[in-house]
Amino acid sequence: MDDTERKETWDEFRELVNMTPAELDKWLESDDSRDAGDHQAGGESTGHASGRRITQILRARKGDLSDDDYRHMRKVVGYIHRHLAQRPSGDVRETRWRYSLMNWGHDPLS
Repeated sequence: MDDTERKETWDEFRELVNMTPAELDKWLESDDSRDAGDHQAGGESTGHASGRRITQILRARKGDLSDDDYRHMRKVVGYIHRHLAQRPSGDVRETRWRYSLMNWGHDPLS
């Protein structure tokens, strides 16, 4: 990944991930967080695992991020864009749709 791609990825990631590491950590401890998303054979959901990775990325110094970190950031950006396009009608405050997005670091109500 070249410097231009890294900058674009960083900018999009920072724009879409609107939860702080502390907010995301607290959210990931909740039952609603653990219940949201697709689970692998009764284990942790993909989004929940991604949320843990996102907090590590947010806490890291930008210069310490690896190509793998940037690939994960691209995955996060793509997921958030796709999921936002599927917004259900009505009040989304207590929906699996919102909870899934929050696992990926984006609270659509913020």
